[in-house]
Amino acid sequence: MTPTLDAYAAFVGQGTIDELRLIGERLAHRVVQHINSTAVGGGVAEILNRLVPLMREVGVDARWDVLRGGEAFFAVTKSLHNALHGAAGAFGTDTDEVFADTTAQNLGQLTLSEDVVFVHDPQPVRLVDSRPRGARMVWRCHIDLSAPNPAAWEFIRPWVEKYDAAVFSAPQFARGLPIDQVLIAPSIDPLADKNRDLDAASVQSIVAKLGIDPERPLVTQVSRFDRLKDPVGVIEAYHLVRRYNDCQLLLVGGSATDDPEGSQVLAECRAQAANDPDIHVVELPPTANVEINALQRASTIVLQKSLKEGFGLTVTEALWKGKPVIAGATGGIPLQVTHKWSGILTHTIEGTAYWIKQLLNAPEFARALGEHGREHVRHNFLLTRQLRDYLLLCLSLDHRGQSIVPLAA
Repeated sequence: MTPTLDAYAAFVGQGTIDELRLIGERLAHRVVQHINSTAVGGGVAEILNRLVPLMREVGVDARWDVLRGGEAFFAVTKSLHNALHGAAGAFGTDTDEVFADTTAQNLGQLTLSEDVVFVHDPQPVRLVDSRPRGARMVWRCHIDLSAPNPAAWEFIRPWVEKYDAAVFSAPQFARGLPIDQVLIAPSIDPLADKNRDLDAASVQSIVAKLGIDPERPLVTQVSRFDRLKDPVGVIEAYHLVRRYNDCQLLLVGGSATDDPEGSQVLAECRAQAANDPDIHVVELPPTANVEINALQRASTIVLQKSLKEGFGLTVTEALWKGKPVIAGATGGIPLQVTHKWSGILTHTIEGTAYWIKQLLNAPEFARALGEHGREHVRHNFLLTRQLRDYLLLCLSLDHRGQSIVPLAA
């Protein structure tokens, strides 16, 4: 059951809760619709699963719909996703036809809100062509657009420009657009199964089932099995560390319905791990939130060696648990990690290995990083802050013609 808004006062104070209810009164009965491409798996679905009920609690008629698509559509959108992160690719008539057909099929089942519609990421971007009269539509981009493949950006740009505003997770993702652009960082729910407190016995039980030795250091990366998360690079860094330090490596993640490459990357990781008994490559279902929570809490160090990253909620989750985090200096991760204060930023396999060794050998420094990271998340990246930003954006859309002031992260 989703916690009520008052349950978050323990983390953010009663004043914040009262403010959210006050803003909600200004949007009473307004229909705010969110549309994305998957109901489970990935950070977008996790956020909407928790955010939508809280929007309803403050008085907004919040709805969440999922765009449906077949294998051809998700193969195209995965290529587009990678290309918007900078990978090579071409997007022409065939891509356009797949997008158009899938959008048309969904419009036969979807009813778009006449008030506010948030369209999440590239998959549903063409829905703007069917905007109801008077509706405000916002394109919410969760991916790293700092250096996109020009062909990919030019493919979706004409639709993005038809929206009333675009929301990005980090300032470097902003593009040259004729519409308002707003900064809203993602967030985690401290009361969700993935982040709530767990007792030591529950943690130990889950760790034991995976054959992990609780007496030896554990280095963990939690992520989709995605090449942009560089799980093979994590294994290579681990091999460098093992020359000097005893430790175990855990790569754990799941899949999502809109990511057809996950099984390939999982196979590559298992091949790279070979028969090393200290490398654990574990696939869990998208609903294994308590298990992920326990494994992060059992870890000595948490990695997120992303090559590209929209924000990196697994970083946020680990910081919230007071864990020292080593992460790629990319996308929205530097908003969360200040190097050598709330975590460690790296650029290479060798640099990642160096800092794993440093933190294993300096536990007090590692502990301080975790403490600073938790406080940074508490002040900036909990669900109530994102709820406030979304509500304020909805209010600002009532005043078209006036400039939307970018919201602070």
